[in-house]
Amino acid sequence: MDGNSNDTVEEGNFSPSDSGADFSRLPEACIVYILALTSPPDVCRMRAVAQWLLSAVESDALWLRFLPDNYQQILARSVEFSSWSYPSSKKKLFFRLCDFPILIDEGKKKFWLEKRSGKKCFMLAARDLTIVWGTTPEYWTWISELKSSFSEIAYLKAVYWLEIKGVIDACMLSPRTNYAAYLVFKLKEDSEGFENVVVKSSIKIGDESTIRRNYLKRGMRIRRVWHRRELHSAEERIPYPTQRNDGWLEIELGEFLSEGGEDIEVEITQLDGHWKRGLMVEGIEIRPKDNL
Repeated sequence: MDGNSNDTVEEGNFSPSDSGADFSRLPEACIVYILALTSPPDVCRMRAVAQWLLSAVESDALWLRFLPDNYQQILARSVEFSSWSYPSSKKKLFFRLCDFPILIDEGKKKFWLEKRSGKKCFMLAARDLTIVWGTTPEYWTWISELKSSFSEIAYLKAVYWLEIKGVIDACMLSPRTNYAAYLVFKLKEDSEGFENVVVKSSIKIGDESTIRRNYLKRGMRIRRVWHRRELHSAEERIPYPTQRNDGWLEIELGEFLSEGGEDIEVEITQLDGHWKRGLMVEGIEIRPKDNL
């Protein structure tokens, strides 16, 4: 081979025959099938470097493969569906569901798609959870919050027994996907009873369950000097909340593999007997695990 030859292809100038095979001669249905094996971001990048793919990349047949099989049933459960200006293409519908989550089931759940994969994501509103003493006004009350997706959130006035449960319908999730569940919450500045207090969470599917521990709030750490090393080692393994882009906090409650079988039960408990107040619960969010 001539050492001065240039075998590279400039971005944007790729020809289907450059690889030795004229892929542009393939039926569009075959091209769509191949593109559907990639991801939505990959498809958008291919459009930029190979103009001959334009028709397949924009086709409803392709983007229908990235939408959930039951997307029409989910849209029919939306409280906003009747007022929608329905997107003119499946591609536009896909990105609308990625960028603008919709409320379903009388506003008690939020649904959207993960843009990188098309996987389904949900959030159970606080009203869709079982909160011990949640219907007792002396302990919990329901308030509106401007930065919430839902019409109301749960506000903890005072309890010494914190217990919150949610049930996730396995059929609602994308199959064969590793999901994580997150408690989405805030703490008022004058909140009490949460500083460096461990909250236990569990995820149960059938007879199998996993347990995880988190802190909801940082606080002053007072330790005896001779216990410092042991306590420090144990505490380092317990995570603190993460700040979200929407102004809320979240803690990961655990992860699980969706296999379309039994429902997933999520539980958060803190039963130390000390009074707690000032917790605002928006809900439990379920989305694909970030590290996959």
